[in-house]
Amino acid sequence: MIRRGTLAWIVSALLVGAFVAFLAGRVTQARFTQALRETTLADARIRQALLDSEVNRFRLLPLALADDRDVIAALAGKSGARERLNRKFEAMAADVGTSAIYLVNCDGLTIAADNWNQPTSFVGENYGFRRYVRDALDTGSGSQFALGTVSRRPGLYLARRTQQCGVVVVKLEFDRLETQWRRAGGVTFVTAPSGVILATSEPTWRFAATRALPASEREAVIRDSGTGSIHPSPFRTTGLDTIELRGETDTAQPDGKWLLVSSGADAETGNWRLHLAMPFGRTISGPVRLAQVATGLAATGLVLALGWLAMRNRRRRARTLQLERAVAERTRALRREIDARGELEARAAQLREELRLANRLATLGQVTASVAHETSQPVAAIRNYAHVTRALIARGLDDEATENLTTIDRLAERIGVVTAQLRGFARKRSGALTGVSLARAIEGSELMLRERLSSIATDFPEFAPDLMVHADKVRLEQILVNLLQNAIEALAETAAPRITLSLDPEAPPGMVVLLIADNGPGIAPEIADKLFTPFTTSRSEGLGLGLVIAQDIATEFGGSLEHRPAATGTIFALSLKIAS
Repeated sequence: MIRRGTLAWIVSALLVGAFVAFLAGRVTQARFTQALRETTLADARIRQALLDSEVNRFRLLPLALADDRDVIAALAGKSGARERLNRKFEAMAADVGTSAIYLVNCDGLTIAADNWNQPTSFVGENYGFRRYVRDALDTGSGSQFALGTVSRRPGLYLARRTQQCGVVVVKLEFDRLETQWRRAGGVTFVTAPSGVILATSEPTWRFAATRALPASEREAVIRDSGTGSIHPSPFRTTGLDTIELRGETDTAQPDGKWLLVSSGADAETGNWRLHLAMPFGRTISGPVRLAQVATGLAATGLVLALGWLAMRNRRRRARTLQLERAVAERTRALRREIDARGELEARAAQLREELRLANRLATLGQVTASVAHETSQPVAAIRNYAHVTRALIARGLDDEATENLTTIDRLAERIGVVTAQLRGFARKRSGALTGVSLARAIEGSELMLRERLSSIATDFPEFAPDLMVHADKVRLEQILVNLLQNAIEALAETAAPRITLSLDPEAPPGMVVLLIADNGPGIAPEIADKLFTPFTTSRSEGLGLGLVIAQDIATEFGGSLEHRPAATGTIFALSLKIAS
């Protein structure tokens, strides 16, 4: 059973759909009608232009023939002139496509014609009663649309007075043009100023009046055109530019309303006006119905969908509060989980830094011999200089004593440099990354390993002091000490050990790549693939964490640390960003 609320939505949807379909039909009909009107008017103008072109093409012919010497000779009655003119008219009619060319004298008698050798020849016929002949004799030119007295075929007669007393007449028929109009669609017809249809694509419309004619005007049109009667209008006007056909035509069946447009009148063709009628009842009814059905169904479906959504929302509203409470509880749980994960990540970062510090402290234990050597000699020298200085003071040799004290100060400064370097190396990370001189970092790591490096040939070039890299000085020294110490240990059994530092000339833009190479036995293939994996080492006393920590620090600097294959020995490439 349908609920009352559902039934209300269905009724509302049907009413809205019907109303929207009605509006869509009116809008679609108006737009299609306007589009059809514009298209039909453009088509009518094209057909008017074709008509004007056809008439103008033949209008010049009688004008040209009026001064023809054969025409003048024929009117003058010269021997053989009429026979020559008959043949000329015959050839000319075949060339230009006109239906008739003939010459009448001032009495209206035809003395030469293109059909001179046919049973229906105009020669000898008197056309003085024709208006176009009278107008030409009176004013110099004349034109008239009428049925032929012999052929009974409609056409436009164009006449021109000659130099002698005579008239050249050219008849133009519109069969070819009317066939083109018929093929183009619709009904095309041309009306005279009286409103009577002359040329048309619908033969049954010829000599039909499109408006009511007074008896005197009707008789004048019948007499002038040569037709027996004037037919009633074949259509009925139903609107400003719409008509309804009164009966069937040769080109179309009655189809409700037809759109009627008219082009402008042309004085060259006797103020003829071309009209074009196009059916639009069935043409527009299809799109209108389609628009009505589509929009009606869409509107009905939309209202039904809105009703379904409204009813569903009411059913879901009760569950929404429950879901919101569940989501809020889950959100709180996620927040607690996020906070706990943040604490774990902070603890992990702290542990990583402590592991790095432990690595540095472990490294300090391994460089103790070098530090002891660097400090033992200055301490012994200080002791000797102090003993001598006491003796010099006792003897009153103050200048010599002062010189010894200066030497003692230099030795103490050297010890201070070494111990300061060790204290800095043992500190925790200094904080934010800054620009660090690569040369100073290399000098600091070399100072801590000087004793162990003394037995190894080193090729450490003078790097530019202003070559600054994006790093932390203490942690950069930690990487260098780790790599140099690994090289020292790898060269323990090499006959002529050597360590080389150099810059890679093919470093990427904005980067500097420091190459640390030795001529030792190299790294075993089974270890090379997992060299930067924790607890991977080839030494029994090593933990396998040094390279892992060094690579981690380099990555934090925005660079990298990698092992490069070499024919002999080992090469490590330390990539660092150039500080801007």
